[in-house]
Amino acid sequence: MDNIEDIVKDAIQKATSERGNISILIAGRSGVGKSTLINAVFQQKMAETGQGKPVTQNTREITKEGVPLTIFDTRGLEMSEFQETHADLERLIKERSSDRDSNRHIHVAWLCIQEDGRRVEQAEIDLHNMLARHMPVISVVTKARSDNGFKNEVQRLLPESRNVIRVRAIQEEMDDGYIIKAMGLESLIELTSEVIPEGKRRALAAAQRANINYRKTQSHKIVVASATAAAAAGASPIPFSDAAILAPIQVTMIAGITSVFGLELSKGTLTTLVASAIGVGGATFLGRTVVVNILKCFPGVGTVAGGAISAATASAITVGLGEAYIAVLAEIFTKDPDAEPTATEIGEKLKEKMKKIGS
Repeated sequence: MDNIEDIVKDAIQKATSERGNISILIAGRSGVGKSTLINAVFQQKMAETGQGKPVTQNTREITKEGVPLTIFDTRGLEMSEFQETHADLERLIKERSSDRDSNRHIHVAWLCIQEDGRRVEQAEIDLHNMLARHMPVISVVTKARSDNGFKNEVQRLLPESRNVIRVRAIQEEMDDGYIIKAMGLESLIELTSEVIPEGKRRALAAAQRANINYRKTQSHKIVVASATAAAAAGASPIPFSDAAILAPIQVTMIAGITSVFGLELSKGTLTTLVASAIGVGGATFLGRTVVVNILKCFPGVGTVAGGAISAATASAITVGLGEAYIAVLAEIFTKDPDAEPTATEIGEKLKEKMKKIGS
């Protein structure tokens, strides 16, 4: 395959399929800070007023185009009709878990309990016990300021929780001007990752905005797999005339990393990004053009004996490209978690990064 349009199309399909979708149920009493937590952790202000569609009397299903995440926002813990709310929610969970499409399952629950309240209500205990029968539960102590043993009390009363974590979703300024920084959000992502299926971790990385290192970790896995595939392709040295054999591997790697960082994954975006990175104009070029131009950026990665690319060289240039791309995206989103860089901007930065690595 040497047509860049076909390569890009297949790469997008593979990256999207492998990323999938993650579903998180977030429960808690009114005022515990669920919406603030959701907006601090995930992309695109998922908890804006009016978002979501009702799936039970007190549960909204929230999605946004381009974000591989479904949030089930459960309310009504204070209501006299709690038992009805509880039963409706359990029916929803069972219905989703029986679906053949794992993207529709609910993969984890966050049970939010406000630290200032200093107590765990019976309704919260009952809900926790029901949820724990169907999925991993993480108890999230919200608006954390002073523990005073409350975390241990939550652990004692909710023993089926996979973990208990204290978080403060946003920075706060006290009356005397003292600043209390946000805390616990990166750890919440790590703990969530530990209890969800492996196949949902890329979706979690893409949907969240609180932990850049988690995105990097998931992206490194893509680079390792791609380098292994490139080495296998080069087990018998690849003539330059057949260099296009590596292009699908490398473009698919770029697509995978792009998806993990939560960026738009479209034909135009990916083609423009690759074209900008390798320094070609237009949207029509050959797959071997990608490989040959990448090779030029890494003159020291290995020998090209007799005009052929060895397994070591194929692997090395793939790693160099992948790690350079991760570094570029990490720099962009560390500076601004809500950045919206264009494909051309990213491609130009990637080209500069590869030149520095290869020099």
